[in-house]
Amino acid sequence: MIKLLIHWVLSALCLLVVARLVPGFVVRSFGAAMIAAVVIGLVNATLGLLLKILTFPLTVVTLGLFLLVINALMLKVAALFVPGFAVFGFLPALFGALILSVLHLIVRRIFRDSSER
Repeated sequence: MIKLLIHWVLSALCLLVVARLVPGFVVRSFGAAMIAAVVIGLVNATLGLLLKILTFPLTVVTLGLFLLVINALMLKVAALFVPGFAVFGFLPALFGALILSVLHLIVRRIFRDSSER
């Protein structure tokens, strides 16, 4: 349970970092980032999963790069449901998805290394 809470807080912090780095990607507060992290997770688990299955051939042809487009769309969809979280345009969503993916990769790597000790 504690791992889930830590992952949730770290995901919210990653969103705040992306908001500082990408113009057009706005997170107004830490509370909005916390809610956005949950909504992004839910959207990715439902609509994102369906889109990833349907676009699998395109993902294979593009060597996985199309997954960034899907993740960008999921960020745009999540922004529709969370007050205080907005993504203005597709390019900020794409850059935000890219940076968010890299940050989550780093966080998972650090979190995995610290839990192995």
